[in-house]
Amino acid sequence: MSNDYSAAADAAPEDERPRVRSEYKFSHVTTQRYLPLPGKAPGWPFAEIGHWKTDVDGALDDWIEELKDWRREHLVRIGYDDAHYRRPELQWAQRNFVHAQMMVEDRYFYDPVEGRYTVDRYLDDLERRYGGIDSVLIWPVYPNIGVDDRNQFDLAHDLPGGLDGLRGAVADFHRRGVRVFLPTMPWDHGTRDSGRRDWDAVADLVAAIGADGVNGDTYNGVPRAFFDACDAAGHPVVLQPESTISAEEALIWNVQSWGKKAPNEPVPPVAKFKWLEPRHMINYENRWGRDRNHDLQYIFFNGVGYNAWENVWGLWNQLTERDAESLRRIAGIERAFAPHFVSQDWRPYARTLQHGVFASRFPHAGAALWTVVNRNEFDLDGELIAVAHAEGQRYYDLWNGVELAPRLDGERAVLEFAVEGRGFGALLALPDGAAHAGLDAFLATMRAMSAKPLRECSAQWTSLKQTLVEIAPTAPAASAPHGMVEIPAGEFDFVVGGVEIEGQTWEGVDVQYPWENSARRNHRRRLRLPRYFIDRTPVTNAQYLDFVRASGYLPRDPHNYLRDWVDGAPRAGWEHRPVTWVALEDARAYARWAGKRLPREWEWQYAAQGDDGRRYPWGDDWREDAVPAPNRNRRVRAPDVVDAHPAGASPFGVLDLVGNVWQWTDEYFDEHTRAAILRGGSSYQPQTSHWYFPQAYRLDQHGKLLLMAPSKDRSACIGFRCAADAE
Repeated sequence: MSNDYSAAADAAPEDERPRVRSEYKFSHVTTQRYLPLPGKAPGWPFAEIGHWKTDVDGALDDWIEELKDWRREHLVRIGYDDAHYRRPELQWAQRNFVHAQMMVEDRYFYDPVEGRYTVDRYLDDLERRYGGIDSVLIWPVYPNIGVDDRNQFDLAHDLPGGLDGLRGAVADFHRRGVRVFLPTMPWDHGTRDSGRRDWDAVADLVAAIGADGVNGDTYNGVPRAFFDACDAAGHPVVLQPESTISAEEALIWNVQSWGKKAPNEPVPPVAKFKWLEPRHMINYENRWGRDRNHDLQYIFFNGVGYNAWENVWGLWNQLTERDAESLRRIAGIERAFAPHFVSQDWRPYARTLQHGVFASRFPHAGAALWTVVNRNEFDLDGELIAVAHAEGQRYYDLWNGVELAPRLDGERAVLEFAVEGRGFGALLALPDGAAHAGLDAFLATMRAMSAKPLRECSAQWTSLKQTLVEIAPTAPAASAPHGMVEIPAGEFDFVVGGVEIEGQTWEGVDVQYPWENSARRNHRRRLRLPRYFIDRTPVTNAQYLDFVRASGYLPRDPHNYLRDWVDGAPRAGWEHRPVTWVALEDARAYARWAGKRLPREWEWQYAAQGDDGRRYPWGDDWREDAVPAPNRNRRVRAPDVVDAHPAGASPFGVLDLVGNVWQWTDEYFDEHTRAAILRGGSSYQPQTSHWYFPQAYRLDQHGKLLLMAPSKDRSACIGFRCAADAE
């Protein structure tokens, strides 16, 4: 945490320091997500300089009392009412320790080959790797939204099986004891207007599928209107804003939230909203983190939960073995002792006996539980904590699953146990005669897990390897078939980069070409291509109609198939416009029937660019007469006819490459995600947000569309053209 948020610390010895709580100032933290740290020494502005001077214990008692005073006053200032935390139907959120945002395109959730949801496979994998989840956020929207004019609600309806299919998946999660969230996003005002207020549409959707909560994407507190609309529909939900609550009164109806970017300093910070309302569940999120040890120490110290988000917009950012095993043990303790972690009397910075070791105390029903984190890089084994002792009180090292024999020092019990470097510990004190249901079995489980120290678990992160889907060659032709253009053999610099909105230049973003050892955003390769043929224009509605009539083709999943046709045929006047609302599978079926295939991406680019590296098919400067006029309205319009812009021709005479409709090319997959490379961009440019699927008009850019199922993949703005092999 930056020095701006820090309480002043006295350098004088404790017995000489005046007990004046007003020296600790909390008024300035009302808009921050973390509370100021106790005990920073003067002259310590940065974590890397002088942190060994930190004296947390020196100012601790006064700091805690001031913190309590601040809480009492602040709850009055926001007119706090805890009624929603007392509602039985919402209290599951207080046990929602492990949450996961899940892309619907994840192949563990939906099997595209069998065409069915596979919730058990998805959950079994998480249980095996880190002990499973308590809730899931089903995410069907970004980053594909904006490739056409379907809005956030349309995309939910377009999932396989529609809302009935989604309802079945939700029921499968419920059968496994997992609660379900759906997202809502306030920025979606560039696609089709649903004609309804967001909160009313969300209330109907969550009620229709039986969801339990609503995640507010980019919200700093989900507005009360969503809570009230769901309540009025007889389907109360837990609201979960993505970002930290900014207007503190939203704490009243947002009984859960995400947390982000806890400062990674030697002294772990305290979560402000957990302190204001201990029943408020926070799921800490660090989507791009590859070493999550600090995140996990933060949640354990504060007694809150985690967002174990791994499929980040199609990039698989899996928890390392060490982090996964840490989360398994943390979650096991939090679940087994859940009532402790909502105690109104929890105290951060319980005193410890070792520098760099921090603890929080969570009392409940006469017992007490301490969570312990070791911020040092080295192991500690010895006396770590001293607690108030009463006759007959028993002590347990929960992390290692053993009972402890204390050293009694007057009215204190001094406890000795081991904590790994950058590791965790947990202590339970049970009063004389008290029992905890299932304690023996729980200790046995933890004892078995801790037999393997965390240091023996790999902390190495690696990206998933991607595979390019093979394309079968066609029968070689001696000359260009009708409607195709000959592309002579030649060499060119294949230079292209993905336009994904997020991911920076980290490994795993975009795709992995066959000559690369991992996925990355930017690519360059000198390629020599043999002679081949490519369609002069995208496949038209008339050409696709010939295919349908001749072959009788009907896809297994027909939802959205040729959605803009009427009575099984193109609309009048649309015959020579590109066919759209065809999935990648539909395009491949047409190509096979025609004796052709889809082009490799580099074939598409060479046909568009030639060997001079030009930025657009016609040259290096944009020409408005070479492409359709941009469409910045909320509804998609019909594509232009395929030969309407001869000025847009490539060096080889190929037409309609850029700005009319996106065009299917290659498909890549890894263990969790499938994606198609789209080329050329479309005329549709939804406004109001930078989160919409970005255009890629330049020939050194491509789009990456995540694939789930044809019902969702088909689009008003995606067509295709074919290629063929030459003798």
